[in-house]
This record gives sequence, structure tokens and C-alpha cells, in this order.
Amino acid sequence: MENDVRELLVAQLKDAYSAEKQALRAMQKSVRQASDPTLKDCITLHIEQSQAQIEKVEQALESLGAKPGRVVCEAMRGLVEEGTHEMEDHEKGPILDLVIVASMQRIEHYEIAAYGTDIALAQALGEGTVVALLEEILAEEKQTDVKLTEVTQSSLMAAAMGGAAANDAKSGGKRKAS
Repeated sequence: MENDVRELLVAQLKDAYSAEKQALRAMQKSVRQASDPTLKDCITLHIEQSQAQIEKVEQALESLGAKPGRVVCEAMRGLVEEGTHEMEDHEKGPILDLVIVASMQRIEHYEIAAYGTDIALAQALGEGTVVALLEEILAEEKQTDVKLTEVTQSSLMAAAMGGAAANDAKSGGKRKAS
């Protein structure tokens, strides 16, 4: 049974590796589309963290005698694809910034759930090194989620609400449907 749990953890970490790489590429696109400077800074910081997180997942896999392989995280693929489609529906500005945050937070929540499970598996196996690496990643993912909420509450929502009212007045109440 322990071997089955070890195999599950390895499979989950390979999935996490793929998820991190896909999320990284999505953030690299999002940072170019974002307007708000604080949001851009938040995304840039998380890009740097994600690059280090990819290395940590590689270290965790190596600690278990495995390599990332060519697994594709289908859940992350779907989250990234959904976010990309939503972003295409909006022009650069406060509404697009909110769409970027919404997409990033869905990704963060997926990663938080996945790393929580991975930590539990590693703890059950007594893999302290893996637990420590994954706990660092999980803390960063949670911190990013909080920062995205703070950015939304401190500036993005007000800009979007003001922008929406101004755009309504200019267009006679007509907005691009999403």
C-alpha cells in the first residue's frame, strides 16, 4: 500500500510540475496585458516565485527518485484556456485587470488544493524534505491569493466601477457583451 501512495505522490507532483509551467506561461502573457501597476508588480513577483516553485517541484521529484516527465495537467490547461478566452473579450483597462485577477485566483485556488493534498501524501510517507519544499510553495500560493484580493479591493474594483459608469455614459449604456 505504501508503494501505491508513493506512486500517487509522484504522479501528483508530475501534474503539479506541468501546472506550474502552464501557469507561468499564462502569467507571462497576463503581465503584458495588465494595466494597473500594482497588479503588474504582483504578477511579476509571482512569476519569479513560480520559476523557483518549478525548481522545488523538481527537487521534490528528485528526492523521490523521479523526474517530471511529459505529463500534462489537464485541469490547469482548462483554467488557462478559460482565462485566455475571457481576456480576449475585453480591451486593456480596469475590466481586463479584473478578468486577469479572476483567472489568476482560480489558478491559485487549484494549486492550493493540489499542494495541500501533496503535502498530506508526503507526510504520510515520512518524506520530510518533500513536505518542507511543498509547504514553502503552498505558503507562496496562499500569499499570492491574498495579494490579488488586496489589489482588487484597494484599486482595481474602484477603477472598474468608475470606468464602467464612464463607458456607459459615452456609449449610451451599451457595453461589449462577454
